[in-house]
Amino acid sequence: MKKQLEKHIVTALESCFAEGTLDSAQLPSGWTIEVPGNPDHGDFASNVAMTMARAERKAPRKIAEILIAALGRVDGPWERVEIAGPGFINFHLKRGCWYAVLDQVLSRGRSYGLAPEAGGERIQVEFVSANPTGPLHIGHGRGAVVGDAVASLLEAAGHQVQREYYINDAGNQVTLLGRSIWLRLREQAGCPVDFPEDGYQGEYIREVAASLAAEQPALVDAPEAEAVPICSSYGVKLLLGKIEEDLACFGIRFDNWYSESSLYERDLVAEELGKLKKLGLTFEKDGALWLRTTDYGDDKDRVLIRSDGSPTYFASDVAYHMEKFDRGFSRVIDVWGADHHGYVPRMKAMLAGLGREPEALQVLMIQMVNLLRGGEPVSMGKRSGQFVTLREVVDEVGRDACRFFFLMRRADSQLDFDLELAKQQSNDNPVYYVQYAHARICSINRNAAEQGLQVPGVGEADVDRLTGAEELALAKMLYQYPETLATAARNLEPHRVIYYLQDLAAMFHSYYNRCRVLGEDVETGRARLYLFNGVRQVLENALRLLGVSAPERM
Repeated sequence: MKKQLEKHIVTALESCFAEGTLDSAQLPSGWTIEVPGNPDHGDFASNVAMTMARAERKAPRKIAEILIAALGRVDGPWERVEIAGPGFINFHLKRGCWYAVLDQVLSRGRSYGLAPEAGGERIQVEFVSANPTGPLHIGHGRGAVVGDAVASLLEAAGHQVQREYYINDAGNQVTLLGRSIWLRLREQAGCPVDFPEDGYQGEYIREVAASLAAEQPALVDAPEAEAVPICSSYGVKLLLGKIEEDLACFGIRFDNWYSESSLYERDLVAEELGKLKKLGLTFEKDGALWLRTTDYGDDKDRVLIRSDGSPTYFASDVAYHMEKFDRGFSRVIDVWGADHHGYVPRMKAMLAGLGREPEALQVLMIQMVNLLRGGEPVSMGKRSGQFVTLREVVDEVGRDACRFFFLMRRADSQLDFDLELAKQQSNDNPVYYVQYAHARICSINRNAAEQGLQVPGVGEADVDRLTGAEELALAKMLYQYPETLATAARNLEPHRVIYYLQDLAAMFHSYYNRCRVLGEDVETGRARLYLFNGVRQVLENALRLLGVSAPERM
């Protein structure tokens, strides 16, 4: 619709230039067509007249008058065109223009709302990337859903997207995991142990230890220096398998699992740091190797190699991100917990030093989840001993509710997740309310078929029968879906799709509670059935994109 209006405006401008009613004879730039915030101001508004005022040396309202006169000679999709405020041109469209969207929705089906693939970027989205030292917790779950939804939105916008999980399988935390497993293994064998306060707690460590002891019973008597690396390797492999299994049950799958230890095995850390040295971006001080991040906006320089020769976490992160861009991604998106906020400037400074555009790295910060049960905080999980695991929550409330609830707020806002609300089969439960709208329309289709009323084929409904204000509002909502997806993808904000779904479901329920399909005259019933199935298709498309099911029965 916007493109159609844009063509009409350009045609009107060219007509005015030819007639001499406008003087500049040059098409203006920077003008837009937007949906006004107030519906009384029309369906669309353009600021084109205001952008021409200086070149034309006329008041914007005068330019708007001239353009509206030219538009009046065109058979356009509008009922009327008006001037508003300082010179906006407001378009009030014909009802039939809005109902044409139903043909688009039902002809394109599941592809409605998707952009063509040609011309998209090659983008990587790295998310979750939890240490393989324990089960995923509820915070990891939110990051998983946000990352997956962002990747799906970017794909819907026509980009090529790779989903990647970075395995933190090197460093002190892996050694601590191995020692924790080994001590529990000895404890289970009846040996006295002094378990460290900072060791990994929870039932899962005992389970890993018992599994390892069954496979390698002699390990209990092995020296610590020999046993801990074995325990570390075994624990990482087992726990990573559990993480992958939990994510798969949650509907999350990755195209690539990238191991931190592989950076060292392939000497990529040394190789990438060597590039930084050649560029003069590093310096030595106090026996350590530093990166000059202050030259590029960071608040202090950062250590890459400690004075004892061991690399910092930053060193592997630098190498990892340099290697990401070496793989040909034009944009890299990281989904991190909010506690990593201070890490962003140094990563962008590193990219700037390499001559890359810092904005090619985008970081989404995921705020914490407050888990509630009937309004009361839930603080302890059974298996972890310290937190509620993602699997515990998914098992209790289901995948659909989890994914929907995690996306209900901006990623950088704290989220209250009430387990009791997520299980309710009532209109108070947001995911139930949206899914019920889809199931309700499927039920209407079945009941209509029993009475001999079939869903009309594309273009076969008499949409002139749709005369109500709510019917028109539903059609307008369906038109907004592709723009909603495009905006959500551009801003990396999947919560926008949740808001849209809630608004569309509420609008449908409100209308249907007052206006029935069955019992009306046949042609009116067919037209409403056509409209409802446009709503059903968009509900399905949006839910599927977010990894939530669209049930036909509830």
